[in-house]
Amino acid sequence: MTATHMTKNVHSFTDDALGNHDATGIAELISNKEITASEALEATISRAEAVEPVIHGIQCADFQRARQQAKSNSFQQGIFAGVPSIVKDNNDVQGLPTRHGSLATPSTPAKQDGVLVKQLFAQGFVSIGKSTMPEFGLSCSVEPAHGEASRNPWNSAYSCGGSSGGSAALVAAGVLPIAHANDGGGSTRIPAACCGLVGLKPSRGRLVVNEQAKDLPINIVADGVVTRSVRDTANFYAGAEQYYKNPALNGIGLVTSASTRRLKIGYIIDSVTGSPSDAETRATVENTAQLLCELGHDVQEASLPVTTQFAEDFTLYWAMLSFSLHRLGKIVVSPSFQGSKVDGLTEGLSRMYQKNIHKTPFFMRRLKQCYHDYAASFNQYDVMLSPVLAHTTPEIGYLDPSQDFEVMMDKLTRYASFTPLNNASGGPAISLPMGHSKNNLPIGLQFAANHGDERTLLELAFELEEAQPWKKIYS
Repeated sequence: MTATHMTKNVHSFTDDALGNHDATGIAELISNKEITASEALEATISRAEAVEPVIHGIQCADFQRARQQAKSNSFQQGIFAGVPSIVKDNNDVQGLPTRHGSLATPSTPAKQDGVLVKQLFAQGFVSIGKSTMPEFGLSCSVEPAHGEASRNPWNSAYSCGGSSGGSAALVAAGVLPIAHANDGGGSTRIPAACCGLVGLKPSRGRLVVNEQAKDLPINIVADGVVTRSVRDTANFYAGAEQYYKNPALNGIGLVTSASTRRLKIGYIIDSVTGSPSDAETRATVENTAQLLCELGHDVQEASLPVTTQFAEDFTLYWAMLSFSLHRLGKIVVSPSFQGSKVDGLTEGLSRMYQKNIHKTPFFMRRLKQCYHDYAASFNQYDVMLSPVLAHTTPEIGYLDPSQDFEVMMDKLTRYASFTPLNNASGGPAISLPMGHSKNNLPIGLQFAANHGDERTLLELAFELEEAQPWKKIYS
């Protein structure tokens, strides 16, 4: 397993302790004593060393501590006991710095695990460190001005998406079977779509709310995982409920298969911005709608529950959060925060908000109304189908944050226009790999449901995975 920047398709799948098993399969092997947690971890480390020179998915490696944990069996005995994983670099892990993908943040090690990380680790994961992300998760491609871009294992000339791009690249390349992700505007679903993975953004409050999100005026952030199989995602949420179950939401329970229930599904092809989706994305939606009809579901073309005003409102909220980080970083991030070191996107968004600060009460009111507008659309449909992204995955450099800010924003708002509604409304949505482009890049589609109805999404995902198995990177 060797890798260079000339490699187009790069993966680490081989005949070792991990094989081509998903996280559930690896957990079963460890539980049945067919392999040890140490053997699984050593295979992970070997795979990481083979492909990291190309994909750059690891922000901070923690191999030695992981080895000690695996060897001593000191991981917790959850559903994924002994399974290697990683934490995105915007949640605290004791002993590791939390840099948020930025040079503006200090490299001080965290004193303790964050509240969300405790919920993750309760499932038994052995973490190999921190995964890469764009600065503060503001972009949907991991292309830091201060280091190497994280690359797509399916075609290393292209983006792996973001902001949970490092996690997605590592899972798609076979280094890990499952990895932590979180989503404040599409940041779980977008890299899942780019890398051919399953990425569920759960309902608001489904998992423990992390430290950064709990203070937001509208909590748009939802933590979760990216996986290669629906059962891994389903098992993760079942395990998470054993740790914490939000009494305000219907329980998901353990979903193990498709349902016999036939659904009424509305589909949308073009986004709220009015920009049409590209031909390959449109074809993937249409083909999937046809597949759903063949499976017996009632599929109809639908309309969005929000107007073009939503795109401006969400962008200004995004800019407001950037302004808070940029100008108040010493208070909201760390006393050692250096605002002069933020990248061009963070600084540009901060300036945008400063110019539009007078609009704050109006866009905040409208965004809060999204919860009800979103819920109303499920009076007519059980599930809404759409693209995750308006066009196929771009090459590295397309979303470089050092480019002209206005150009960057135009690209971002055209590209990532389908996912933010579920962050503002708090509704669940899952990305599934339903197609491939002519450049051998996965095309993910989004399936959204009403608040608290992740179970319907997982049941439908099981059905689609069986009807049209995901393409394998190693096939």
